[in-house]
Amino acid sequence: MRHLLRMASFSSQTNMHTRNLAIVWAPNLLRSKDIEATGFNGTAAFMEVRVQSIVVEFILTHVEQLF
Repeated sequence: MRHLLRMASFSSQTNMHTRNLAIVWAPNLLRSKDIEATGFNGTAAFMEVRVQSIVVEFILTHVEQLF
């Protein structure tokens, strides 16, 4: 998480601020075998990724307090 936060510090050059990093990394960081087993697709899959990205963005925003 600290590494991703460091990457976000270069957002003026890369446009990868915490929200974009969260969108990209959330499905891998918060991967769920149960969700994969149920075969989410379409709207359900999109909503799950959205929730995951919100959680990862929150964690990135509060890295110093959490870790």
